[in-house]
Order: sequence, then structure tokens, then C-alpha cells
Amino acid sequence: MTEATFTLVAESRDQEGRRPSRRLRRSGKIPAVLYGDGKPAESISLNVFALRAFLADERVFSNVITLDFGNRKESVLIRDLQMHPYKEEVLHMDFMRVHQGELVTLNVPVHLENDTTSVGVKAGGVLHRALTEVEILAPIGQLPEAITVDIATLEVGQSIHLSNLQLPKGVVLVALRHGDDKEVVSIHAPHVSAPEEGEEAGA
Repeated sequence: MTEATFTLVAESRDQEGRRPSRRLRRSGKIPAVLYGDGKPAESISLNVFALRAFLADERVFSNVITLDFGNRKESVLIRDLQMHPYKEEVLHMDFMRVHQGELVTLNVPVHLENDTTSVGVKAGGVLHRALTEVEILAPIGQLPEAITVDIATLEVGQSIHLSNLQLPKGVVLVALRHGDDKEVVSIHAPHVSAPEEGEEAGA
């Protein structure tokens, strides 16, 4: 479980629309919107260089973030991030206000343990990751940074599904609530190409 340990400086902004947003980006800032918790939506801006360093840590996507406006602070989650079509540049972000104990849905990464030393991999099997993240429902204050799956004993021909995962207290998998027991990871036998027509086995 994690605490709100990530802080990002933000500023309120008055102007909205495409032209003001383009001017904002040229000045080294990124437009964003803050909404939720029964309060009006608020247009804000973020420093592009501070944001770039901030987003380099994947944990910010599964943690409560503190937006620091100087005279006030807001507890938020990242809800949307729009990237440039071909550049590694953030164009816009959405943040949702949250409060302690509130139930929220969030995508968190799936981390594999012993993926190179599992029984099946050591036997020559091919590891297949069906899911790299899962959608969870959990209260603020009990959000896991990731779901860890230990595959040390997974053998060739075996798989692990959502229903097999060990979840932290208070955490629910959204897919299972809808009866969708997705595969998370499996180990398959290595593919062996059949000999071409006319080719003798062992030739």
C-alpha cells in the first residue's frame, strides 16, 4: 500500500481553447484540467520540464499525487494523458480530485517475479504475458503500486488467470466483477517448425 508521496507544482490559468494552449506550450508549460469531488472543473498548467521528470517514474500513475498551487494543495489521480502523435511530448493532462477512503478505479502494472527462473522457462518453455496491467477498484489509501505475480512454479502448458492472483486487502479486480477471468501469463511449449515437403527428418 502506498501513501501520497508525489508532489507536482501547478498553476491556475484563465484562458482556455486551442490558441491559448499553443501559446502556453510555447512558453514551456502544459495545459491540464482538474475536476471531480463535487467541485467545478479548473484549468491549470504545469511546467514541462518538471512534468517530464515527474512522469519518468511509473509509480505516479498508480499513486495519489499532491498538486501544489502554493496557497493550497489538491490530492489527485492522473486520469488522462494526451501525447503528441509522433513526438515524446505531453500535450494535455486530466487530473481527478480524490479524498481518503474514496473508492476509485485505476490501472496498475503487473510485475512478474522469477520470470527467468520459473520451472517452465528453465525447461525451455516460452513465456507469454497476456496482460501488462490490470484495472482495479480500491479505496484511496490502499492503492497498490503494482500487482505482483510469482511464476516460480509455473510449468510448460500452465497459465495464471485473474482469479489466481493474490490481491492486497480491499483491492478488487474490475474484470472479475464482470465475470471476465482473463489470462495474465502462461508458458507454452516452444514452437517447432514442421519439415518442408520433401525434406527428410534429421537431414
